[in-house]
Amino acid sequence: MRKPTNFILIIFSILIFGCTPFVTDKEIKTGLEKDIAYLADDKLEGRAIGTEGETLAAEYIAQGFKKLGLTPKGNEGYFQIFNVNKPTNPHEQAVIGDGENGISGKNVVGFIDNKAESTVIIGAHFDHLGYGAEGSLYRGEAAIHNGADDNASGTAAILQLARIMKNKGKDKNYLIIAFSGEENGLWGSNYFSKNATVSLDSVDFMINLDMVGRLNDEKTLAINGVGTSPVWKEKLEAANTDTLKLVTSESGVGPSDHTSFYLQDVPVLHFFTGQHEDYHRPTDDADKINYEGLVKVIRYIERLVLSLDKEEKIAFTKTQDSNGDNPRFTVSLGVVPDYLFDGEGMRIDGVSENKPAQKAGMQKGDIVLKLGDSTIVDMMGYMRALSIFKTGDTTQLQYKRGEEVISVEVIF
Repeated sequence: MRKPTNFILIIFSILIFGCTPFVTDKEIKTGLEKDIAYLADDKLEGRAIGTEGETLAAEYIAQGFKKLGLTPKGNEGYFQIFNVNKPTNPHEQAVIGDGENGISGKNVVGFIDNKAESTVIIGAHFDHLGYGAEGSLYRGEAAIHNGADDNASGTAAILQLARIMKNKGKDKNYLIIAFSGEENGLWGSNYFSKNATVSLDSVDFMINLDMVGRLNDEKTLAINGVGTSPVWKEKLEAANTDTLKLVTSESGVGPSDHTSFYLQDVPVLHFFTGQHEDYHRPTDDADKINYEGLVKVIRYIERLVLSLDKEEKIAFTKTQDSNGDNPRFTVSLGVVPDYLFDGEGMRIDGVSENKPAQKAGMQKGDIVLKLGDSTIVDMMGYMRALSIFKTGDTTQLQYKRGEEVISVEVIF
């Protein structure tokens, strides 16, 4: 009797659930490996905006959207074309618009239309640094910067999230966007946020994935923008059923594409697994991605987004640093901060050659405790302290290495 009963149950399950197939972790991982291998291949030459490599990447993403059954939502099919005129004067801003001159870039935009009143945006930038130049931390001869983590990882992740939401999310619409020009100054997301192909009034929130491919052994996931809606903190904790270590920050402003939407009063979240020694260097390759970790990040975002699928549009709140009073600085210590560090002070994740920190003998892992007269409690405190100084200034810096507290003189 059991065999027929089980057989009937299996057939019944297929009939009932066949239209919403479950995507397994193995299938997600396989998809990630395939997509990142392509996007971070040398033949795309670093995917810099305005290059053939950018075009190849954009076409690949558009084909992915088409295979998943997403509706084109650009101004030329899946593509939203924009042009940027970059001034020769470094003190002037680039002009982003529809002109014919300058650098031409393309966002890739697909839509899951559930005929709902509100829409969720899930985005990631797909461009990178080409052969390096401006923005690279590599000091050797020009070399291809493949950007596997930055940001083939986020791009591959939004393709998998689109695959999941096409089958699961039914009470909101989902707009999936791959942005170009992020590395140059959020050009693509800036353009889209001001020329959106859906009404931004209908947008519930925006999820941004930028550098999500290096989840560490502690499973630390940084989430920025938690102050942009009063619901975020509760929802983020409730979705964390996979014992991730969440490190959160309030600000809706940061060096990635969520900023463009926050400035349009849209609640945002930016997901990030941390800086590393391959950041903006030719060594950021596909074989260094933690694919199992990236699956965990995707599953976490899936749980979060689906927890809001049936709920009302969430409220937007401005964060403290949105009033134009962010610290501005003209000097650099020459370090890469550890954005996943949640202790007191600012931990260093990398030190640049021939910069003040290296000249003072500082190393990766050191924790800055005091800069001049300012005690450094966190990243924002470090930025405020740094903004006081100008080129040529000399000051005392105190840092911790292991259990030892060391004081050194630094010259900017």
